[in-house]
Amino acid sequence: MAAPLVIRNRNFRLLFTAGALTNLGDGVLVLAVPWLAALMTRDAVAIAAVAAAARLPWLLFALPAGVIIDRSDRRKLIARADLMRAGIVLAILLLALGDPAPGAIWALAGLAFLLGSAEVLRDNAAQTILPALVDPDDLEAANGQLWSTEQLTGQFIGPPLAGVLISAGIAVPFGLDVAVLVLAAGLVWLISLPPQVPSRARFAQALAEGIAFMRGDALLLRLAVVLGLANFIAMATITVQVLFAQEVLGLGAAHYGMVLSAGAVGAICGSLLAPRAMRLIGTQACLFLSIAVWGAGYASIGLSNSGWVMGLALTAIMAAAMLWNVITVSWRQRRIPPAMLGRVNSIYRFFGWGSMPLGALAGGALVVLAEQQMSREMALRAPFLLAGLCCLALLIYALARLRLE
Repeated sequence: MAAPLVIRNRNFRLLFTAGALTNLGDGVLVLAVPWLAALMTRDAVAIAAVAAAARLPWLLFALPAGVIIDRSDRRKLIARADLMRAGIVLAILLLALGDPAPGAIWALAGLAFLLGSAEVLRDNAAQTILPALVDPDDLEAANGQLWSTEQLTGQFIGPPLAGVLISAGIAVPFGLDVAVLVLAAGLVWLISLPPQVPSRARFAQALAEGIAFMRGDALLLRLAVVLGLANFIAMATITVQVLFAQEVLGLGAAHYGMVLSAGAVGAICGSLLAPRAMRLIGTQACLFLSIAVWGAGYASIGLSNSGWVMGLALTAIMAAAMLWNVITVSWRQRRIPPAMLGRVNSIYRFFGWGSMPLGALAGGALVVLAEQQMSREMALRAPFLLAGLCCLALLIYALARLRLE
């Protein structure tokens, strides 16, 4: 029996460990940033603006990031992006240490935007570098292990850890994130890669080549659009999730962190069991199942009065999300030529992730508008209930138009 990939492949082990560290820090920020925002204001739109600012770079910079990745040493790019993120989180730490000023929430939004900008480069480069580190036959296993570790550290360990750290001081979780980002950058720097031939085309020409490839692949484009709509829906709920947990379910920081960790359990299971599920019921059926579970999970949260129900629903939603990711990311890494992987992958994620800031703003705006017609509680439930209906429409479209080759 062959040794696990993370043991027998040094380069993958370094990327895997660095990813585990950065995702631990990201998981701490998942709770710490909105919690800090909620300490600064109770305005749902202002809190949504912080979430939107963190995702806006995917809309603004995903396309040029792909060209930069194909023209750069991807290993160095990942390491430098992590160091940039460490500096930005340090600035958030200093903001958290100060007394909340009237405009502090907008300073936090600005720093979230800078953090998201560095993340665009880091995440795209990390996903693009993987085919150079592992054999093609190991892609599903490698992606599954990366996604499961991301969820273990980023969602299962990170949020409850943040809840504990916040009790010691709101600035403490940000200090931890600075430390792990610096360590992760050092690990990535140790990765050894064969010489790569960067794209020598002019910037505009290189970008046009990637766009032309994307336009010429109808199935790839449809998958990107469906992902974009799914992420729009997800962000509309995530944006108001902290207010829903606090005001409707009455959860504190530690208990809310545990609810987020329940989602991570599902994500870990979904990541590790995805290859087996694909063998048992088929890749196509798994794709449709993912969307159906999302819709059922959102509706369950919208109807719930319990943190337990919310935790179970997030478990199912995240398991389905990881199943979708393992299928589509591995399929994409095989389908796109290596020399164009950075550009096309970034264009794909422009569609798939660029919708997230719009979804974040939509979630906050929906609560504000709904409050004019109904109670605060029903207004906070509305994004989840509407998300369930939208996923039903998305499933109908997928059944008609998404047929993996």
